[in-house]
Amino acid sequence: MTLDAAATAPAYAPKDGALRIATVNVNGLRAAWRKGMPEWLGARDVDILCMQEVRAPDPVVHEYFEGWHVLHAEADAKGRAGVAIASREAPTETRIGIGDDYFATAGRWVEADFALDGGRQLTVVSAYVHSGEVGTPKQEDKYRFLEVMLKRLPELAEYSDYALVVGDLNVGHTPLDIRNWKANQKRAGFLPEERAYFDRFFGDEIGWKDVHRALAGEIDGPYTWWSQRGRAFDNDAGWRIDYQMATPGLAAAAGNAVVDRATAWDTRWSDHAPLVIDYKL
Repeated sequence: MTLDAAATAPAYAPKDGALRIATVNVNGLRAAWRKGMPEWLGARDVDILCMQEVRAPDPVVHEYFEGWHVLHAEADAKGRAGVAIASREAPTETRIGIGDDYFATAGRWVEADFALDGGRQLTVVSAYVHSGEVGTPKQEDKYRFLEVMLKRLPELAEYSDYALVVGDLNVGHTPLDIRNWKANQKRAGFLPEERAYFDRFFGDEIGWKDVHRALAGEIDGPYTWWSQRGRAFDNDAGWRIDYQMATPGLAAAAGNAVVDRATAWDTRWSDHAPLVIDYKL
């Protein structure tokens, strides 16, 4: 297993018959498209692309991904959230929503099932957990969503041979996931209460695997988001808040993970970098 902590084109390699799954918070699909997302996508040979903060009407998403199979959930709140899965192969079944009516129109969770050789099934989820804000209803909504994830993850593990939840989950799990973690311990995104959910996701209780961390090892980052303020990107003062979390059998098939970090601040097409992982199934 290999990992390139800060890879940029053309240092991609390898695929070698693997299923390539990418996730990225596009920070507004139309803006990302104007700034260079198509060039990245054209060079990346992605089989399944999961997006968050799409913030675009459904016809626009389908227009941009002509020739792909698109599952998209808009948020009722215009200009907010929105998640999508674009795939080269057609899914056998799709679902919108995490199973709690409270989030039914929030544009934060979509699921797609894909048929694999030998009658096996892969379920892929594109998820967006919003950032939260300490001491506000927004933070309570974040906890409610994480609570529902505790219920849904075991259901997905039971439902499919392989299950994968990817996306911007807006929580740094450990100090390795945030460059300036000491200064952010009372900030949404690194609160002990938030991180405790990830202890459960990746612990014995739920048993899912943080695929990117497993491949990276115990190193700082690799980060996937940098603040637009100051020189955070130039100084690599980032957060690792974009995840690919998998059931154990799928995690064991992961063989290559790359954060497609832009070469320079002014060449980025989102404030997040895509996380791309190959699965040899």
